Amino acid sequence: MAKSEEITGVQKAAILLIALGPDKSSNVFKHLKEDEIEQLTLEIANTRSVSPAMKDAVLDEFYEVCLAQQYIAEGGIGYAKELLEKALGTEQAEQVIKRLTSSLQVRPFEFVRKTDPAQLLNFIQDEHPQTIAMILSYLSPTQSAMILGALTPEKQADVAKRIAMMDRTSPDVIKEVERVLERKLSSLLNQDYTIVGGVDAIVDILNTVDRGTEKHIMESLEIEQPELADEIRKKMFVFEDILLLDDRAIQRVLRDVDNNDLGIALKGANEEVQNVIFKNLSKRLSAMIKEDMEFMGPVRMKDVEEAQQKIVGIIRKLEDSAEIVISRGGGDEIIV
Repeated sequence: MAKSEEITGVQKAAILLIALGPDKSSNVFKHLKEDEIEQLTLEIANTRSVSPAMKDAVLDEFYEVCLAQQYIAEGGIGYAKELLEKALGTEQAEQVIKRLTSSLQVRPFEFVRKTDPAQLLNFIQDEHPQTIAMILSYLSPTQSAMILGALTPEKQADVAKRIAMMDRTSPDVIKEVERVLERKLSSLLNQDYTIVGGVDAIVDILNTVDRGTEKHIMESLEIEQPELADEIRKKMFVFEDILLLDDRAIQRVLRDVDNNDLGIALKGANEEVQNVIFKNLSKRLSAMIKEDMEFMGPVRMKDVEEAQQKIVGIIRKLEDSAEIVISRGGGDEIIV
């Protein structure tokens, strides 16, 4: 049988995509970078023929690596090695693990990501804020929001600031935290420094926490780090998030929006947003704005963004005054 080690990684990827067929391969391409797509497209175009033996070897290797990744996510390298040895034999298992750790990155704290946030909170709430910030950076925004919202107000702002300012974390530090958390996640073998956190990470979390928690954190950051707070605020609620509002809230917002700004903003909006807006306008006003949009011709992206930001500002102002509610994580109950 042919050995897949005889060819390069790009050639293996090209053979895999050919074997998967056009429909499945096109879905794979959606998750790749432009340069990766160009490289693979060129390799596929240059692949004249693939022997059945080589195709089987590549598919087998792909399956083994996927299996290993799953086992590592469930219980770490040791657990994966043990299961693979039973399935493939000692020698083949070692080859698969070596190949995986040298060419693929297994996300740290993968096991923790599957843990119930309430249980994880009990486990980490007394840790140093920097430790909590690092762990939350690796969790999904929903999980992180639940944990962040349950911390003490003082710790919330501190942890949020640390997530936003986090850049690169040494694998040794991550290993130590994983050891303290008693999780067997030796997934950092042969990895360079890992990029986590940053403004986008804290924005995802703050967009998910309840409004009270978000407001407290932002007020604290505005005092301690005004420039950072401003950068976070700019990214927090985007125009497309108007879909998070119910019809009554949208109608309230539209009462304060200039019709000209609305037309320009909608020129750069997707169809779903446009439909929701027009649905909440009177037929006469809807027709008038559609006509304005049609006759205004091409609009600069800068003008579209400015108009959308004006509307976002109105939404935030109305939310602050409790006239509307943005659908978020828990805590959105309305008391009449």
